[in-house]
Amino acid sequence: MGIMETLSYGFMQRALLAGSLIGVLCAVLGCFLVLRRLSLIGDGLAHVTFGSVALALFFKLYSAAAILVSLPVVMLCSLGILRLSERAKLTGDTAIGIVSSLGIAVGVLLASLGGGFNVDLFSYLFGNILAISREEVILAITLCGVVLVLVTFFYHDLMAITFNEELARVAGVRTKGISAMLVLLTALTVVLAMKVVGIMLISALLILPSSSALQLAKGFRAALLLSAALAVTGVIVGIFVSVALNLPTGATIVLLNFAIFALVYSGKRLLARD
Repeated sequence: MGIMETLSYGFMQRALLAGSLIGVLCAVLGCFLVLRRLSLIGDGLAHVTFGSVALALFFKLYSAAAILVSLPVVMLCSLGILRLSERAKLTGDTAIGIVSSLGIAVGVLLASLGGGFNVDLFSYLFGNILAISREEVILAITLCGVVLVLVTFFYHDLMAITFNEELARVAGVRTKGISAMLVLLTALTVVLAMKVVGIMLISALLILPSSSALQLAKGFRAALLLSAALAVTGVIVGIFVSVALNLPTGATIVLLNFAIFALVYSGKRLLARD
């Protein structure tokens, strides 16, 4: 099957469009999260997403309806992580661990009450981008637009709290509000990304493209653009490779992004020796 013939199928068009948009979101937000040492928040919120999806499937809600159930739950939990860090004097990874363990425990309990791990839950766990629906594509486009507009509008504030939160606070930046916005945007992105790479692999899409870009780019704006380009490349190539070789799409996308990171890291090490 040739590339043009493959592109003629509706499921491929939907997968490439939604996957590219979500890849851009993960890459852009990942740069802020990696530099703020909050990269594991994606993994923590992914576990919460598992619990929220199990809740939706428990009530026989599927596809886009499951995403709509997950969005408010995961967004509230993202704020919970932030509040635990601020009020309970916990480090970021401790707060993430508490919320993460709660999310996975609730998910397992609901899955057990609902009759076990069925095919629908596994599709969310490991991703099934080739089965993404038209409604999910529309939702991805809408939320992607919202996230990118907010990141663009608050770019300087986000950059300020990323590099020096104390200085940003002194300069008049509403650091608590901006931090809350960052984790909420991350929650939106995690929920959207679960159909691309699956709940179990979401954190990789947040971390790998941004880590590769930060190794190469000379400035932060360049890192954002390069991270987005690497993520889209990994998603598109991963989809085509998985279809051609009959491999799991989500895992293929993640492995390609890891391969890019490994090449970048190895290249920098070799150049540093010369």
